Amino acid sequence: MIILVLNSGSSSLKFQVIQMPEEQVLSKGLVERIGEAKGAIHYQNPTDSIVRDAVFRDHEEGLKAVIQLLTDSELGCIKNLEEIQAVGHRVVHGGDSYDAPTRVDAHVREAIEQLASLAPLHNPANLAGIEICEQLMPAAAQVAVFDTAFHQTMPEKAYRYSIPRKISEANNIRAYGFHGTSHKYVSEKAQTALGQSDSKIISIHLGNGCSMTALRNGKSVDHSLGFGPSNGLIMGTRSGDIDQSVIFYLMESLGMSGQEINSLLQKESGLLGLTGYSDLRDVQREAEAGNRDCQVALEMIVYRIRKYIGAYAAALNGLDALVFTAGIGENSSYIREQVCLEMDYLGIALDTQKNTGLDKSQPVSEIQAESSRVKIFVIPTNEELEIAKQTFGLLA
Repeated sequence: MIILVLNSGSSSLKFQVIQMPEEQVLSKGLVERIGEAKGAIHYQNPTDSIVRDAVFRDHEEGLKAVIQLLTDSELGCIKNLEEIQAVGHRVVHGGDSYDAPTRVDAHVREAIEQLASLAPLHNPANLAGIEICEQLMPAAAQVAVFDTAFHQTMPEKAYRYSIPRKISEANNIRAYGFHGTSHKYVSEKAQTALGQSDSKIISIHLGNGCSMTALRNGKSVDHSLGFGPSNGLIMGTRSGDIDQSVIFYLMESLGMSGQEINSLLQKESGLLGLTGYSDLRDVQREAEAGNRDCQVALEMIVYRIRKYIGAYAAALNGLDALVFTAGIGENSSYIREQVCLEMDYLGIALDTQKNTGLDKSQPVSEIQAESSRVKIFVIPTNEELEIAKQTFGLLA
């Protein structure tokens, strides 16, 4: 079965064409910086690799560019779209109705749309990808793999909010958790590397969107994102944790509407609000050049991650391993180093040489010092392969 996997981030679109069950990648790539003044599309097949600069106003334009490359007479991996038998879609918010991959129908599309207000940077893009693929590949099965599904194992003490039960239960207000496909993939790799099923792991997913998961024996028991994918860590454009009093102040003293505040916290805050840059690579470059705002922003994001490590180590009553993954987690040796500084009380000690000399081609890298009581892994996430596996498992 040939499966096209689409993974729409808030400002990116990853894709892979995978032959299952062999797990053979026929092509893969990335559309990045969607909605920005300058973007690019990366495309790779077994023999060729290209990068093209382009401007993508939205995810629809990015997806159409991907399809053009997939069917290109020279670069493409398929002759026509009819060869694709299924499309596995990453969908960020599935509420509490979906704890497994699900074939898309009218009811599922409606649910994704209804939950868009809780994931405004993602669910609309996810739904657009589904609808475009339904039009272009009507014979292919469309499967939704929900980020929230993996976190359905969180206990009630972790997912409930301390608001009146009659309100929370009537309106399904609870912590759902996100980036579940990524956390599932890398935590399974970490468990294998540890060589023990009884494990206490903290998975740190750092990209344009960021989250952390506390995992006991491979199951999610707590997570930094909640009702929507906007709290917790500081992200590219999302504020992360914020005192709710600030929201009331913005509303009552500055006269901002709920919609304006939502846009502010989702699209204008985080690194962008702190520095004017939403991409960590730009922030690091400017910080090295002496930009004080960027220097402080880096200190803030590292401090927030370290606070969550402490909280989750307490929740797990110990710690066997830290896992860094996703674009920033895999590529920023600086962030990894800063996060692990002065964490000796937890037995966390980084080997600087291993950290900076990381072989990114390895599926699992260990960067802890010999004295470290905690393993420190860098594991490239492969949400696309995980989505393909779940899609094939549903349809086969």
